[in-house]
Amino acid sequence: MVRFSFRGFVYVLIVMLGLLSAAPNILPQSIKQQLPTWYTTSTLSLGLDLQGGSHLLLAADTNALFEKQLNSFSSDLLSELRSQNVRYTKTSHSLTHKDSRSGSVVFTLRSADDARKVKDTAYQISAQPNGSSALDVEIKQSTVTLTLNELYTEQLVKDTLSRSVEVVRKRLNETGLTEPSVTLQGKDAILVQMPGMSDPTQVKKLLGTTAQMTFHWAANSQSEQVMNKQDAAGNTYRLEQKVALEGEHITDAAGVLSSENGQPVVTFRLDSAGAKQFATMTRDNIGRVLAIVLDDKVVTAPVINSVIPGGRGEITGNFTLPEAGNTALMLRTGALPVPLTIIEERTVGPDLGSDAIQTGVESGVAGALLVLAFMVAIYGRWGAIASFALCINMALVFGALTLFGATLTLPGIAGLILTMGMAVDANILINERIREESKKGRPAASAIEVGFDKAFATIVDSNFTTLIAVSLLFMFGSGPIKGFAITIALGLVSSVFTAVALTKMLMLRVVKSKHKNTQDRAQQRVPLRFSSPLLRLSDKLSGINFLAKRKIALAVSVVLTVLSIGLFAKPGLHYGVDFTGGTMIELTAPTLTTDELRNVIESNGFDQIAIQEYGSEHHYLLRAPVLDSSGELENSNAKQTDALKRAISQADSEVSFDKIDMVGPKVSGGFAELSILALLIAGGGMLLYLWARFEAHFASAALLTVILDLTKTIGFFALTGIEFNLTAVAALLALIGYSINDKVVVLDRIRELLRLDPNKPSADTINEAVNSTLSRTVFTSVTTLLALLPMAIFGGDAVESFAVPMVFAVVIGTSSTLFITSTLLYLLGSRREKQGKAQLKPTAEEIKASLSHIP
Repeated sequence: MVRFSFRGFVYVLIVMLGLLSAAPNILPQSIKQQLPTWYTTSTLSLGLDLQGGSHLLLAADTNALFEKQLNSFSSDLLSELRSQNVRYTKTSHSLTHKDSRSGSVVFTLRSADDARKVKDTAYQISAQPNGSSALDVEIKQSTVTLTLNELYTEQLVKDTLSRSVEVVRKRLNETGLTEPSVTLQGKDAILVQMPGMSDPTQVKKLLGTTAQMTFHWAANSQSEQVMNKQDAAGNTYRLEQKVALEGEHITDAAGVLSSENGQPVVTFRLDSAGAKQFATMTRDNIGRVLAIVLDDKVVTAPVINSVIPGGRGEITGNFTLPEAGNTALMLRTGALPVPLTIIEERTVGPDLGSDAIQTGVESGVAGALLVLAFMVAIYGRWGAIASFALCINMALVFGALTLFGATLTLPGIAGLILTMGMAVDANILINERIREESKKGRPAASAIEVGFDKAFATIVDSNFTTLIAVSLLFMFGSGPIKGFAITIALGLVSSVFTAVALTKMLMLRVVKSKHKNTQDRAQQRVPLRFSSPLLRLSDKLSGINFLAKRKIALAVSVVLTVLSIGLFAKPGLHYGVDFTGGTMIELTAPTLTTDELRNVIESNGFDQIAIQEYGSEHHYLLRAPVLDSSGELENSNAKQTDALKRAISQADSEVSFDKIDMVGPKVSGGFAELSILALLIAGGGMLLYLWARFEAHFASAALLTVILDLTKTIGFFALTGIEFNLTAVAALLALIGYSINDKVVVLDRIRELLRLDPNKPSADTINEAVNSTLSRTVFTSVTTLLALLPMAIFGGDAVESFAVPMVFAVVIGTSSTLFITSTLLYLLGSRREKQGKAQLKPTAEEIKASLSHIP
């Protein structure tokens, strides 16, 4: 009794902590004001798809970074070799691949005896703090090839991206944006999220400008390395390649109007070291032209007439006042160490975000109420206990998401709804097990204990296989898809606790409370009663021979799969911009008809853009393909999007851009590869787990059935024309998890019955197992459908690619569990019998017993 009470105390403590973590999300403002700030501010953040805002993914041009570093090292090395009287000829420089560190500098020594001197000097110049060299030096027959060391480039990219994140964050903070989020993503990208910003045009200019400012003297007869740079007017300047002063010495800058001519200029101030260097260089070079170069463009090139002390200067140019202000902002916050290119842009208007919240909440509440009502309708008061546990489960998920600082997105809401549908599975499985034990005449408390014990292993197996698919969503997904994965993962873990621990405790409490004052021992041994019209109906369905028409069932499944493959080939999937690249814009143009909008678009040179009326009147969907397959792809698409928005805004001043998705080919290609990889790893991971937990033919039957389910669902996408995007990939991975979950329950029962009577014909065993789990299979499918249907009907386009296919997948997955998995297992099991193999591996007890007979 003490042990149980302590366990109950722990359960209640966990629930209370979860509820307290979730509470700040729903507390009224009047109560929040009376609570500590650290507690009330710990709430779920809304994703950009719910509150509106912009999301930019910036890729770092590491190729430019490597070239710059290699140029710097090679220039220093060659200069040092000249000072040591080492003679060389035929200097060349090349970068052989866009995204490679394989740039090289090649020169030939006049004397092979200088090889050792070259290597020693290269090491001295490029030595790193850890003792390694940044340069790899290869010498063959007096030909020297310099490349950057691989370990050095990896660390260089890491350090550069970290500095870039700080510069981007400073620039955004200077603009006054509310809570911008800047994080690293992958190996060479930076993710920028800006809540509430529906037009990121100005920010894109800030982030797309490197703001690398350097000072260079005009070349003369004594200059060694010379370069040509142009100004905005096209004038060319011959400048020394050597940097006279780095822009990193700038500590402050401002865009102001010149006191001399009233034109916008940028004033700057240097730090103490820069001020001293600037004074010295101007004193020693009176009469020379000093060019200020900003991002490879000469902005001004004055003649130095006198010493400039104090470290203050002025940049003149054809600035507008806003341009001068932006330039000053970038100089104040520092130059980006590497150029950044926008490879993905997603923008959601605030109105669309609020609509998404409303539809998400409404469909979620409707689905939850249907599930809870159905549970009570099936199991009465025991269903009410399960429903209470499900509510606690949802609260715990919200609490965990809040505690981890997660962001709630529309796919996340979809994940919560699906989680509720799947979490019911554990409760139904437990109730069905308890029902079976009660039918055998077990007393109430005993039936509950045994029912929970028998259901536990099956619940763990089924949920673990689902977690394999969900973990891949987290590993390979991004943004909202990761949120979807986290939500389902937390929901599954929480559902195991609430179903196995909390529900059991509550059911035992009810039973013991009922019999607490009962002295009649016979009364205490009365089995639990489960009586409802749905249960009576499900009991009448038992005795079905699912293998009787196995050939027909398998043939129908194979034919549907072949047709699905045909649909995949033609007409094919309707890929979204996530996979094809390009731009998709949802807009509302109140004063433009479809023809007028088309004329505006075509008259501005956008002849490849498809226009589609979308939803309500004057609401349109524009699709623009990837402009090119090489070169400045991402920049081209970003510029096209901005130009298109300007053209439409000029034609209709009341236009609102509800949603913009721009995905560059680099990102879309990566999505396609990762999606295929995720599906393959999901299948492989589940196969390995099932092989470990079950026999090989059990695992093969389950996986083959899931593959058939998967192909039919892909065919459904092709047939209906539903957009195939990253949300659709999430649906496929969720389908794999759900489908395998369903099949593990049946396989577990087949294995259990085989151990009880190994000599029974396999067909009879399989039919008995499928029939004994039939009510659980049907009830779980119905509850999942009840959870999904409101989202599929009312959830809107944002979750259409997930909810509608999942409804189809639940129907297909349930039917395949009953007819296809059983058929494949029967065929594979019969083959094993012919080969003289056992249907099951011997247990540890059986092995021990067999060994005991050996003398």
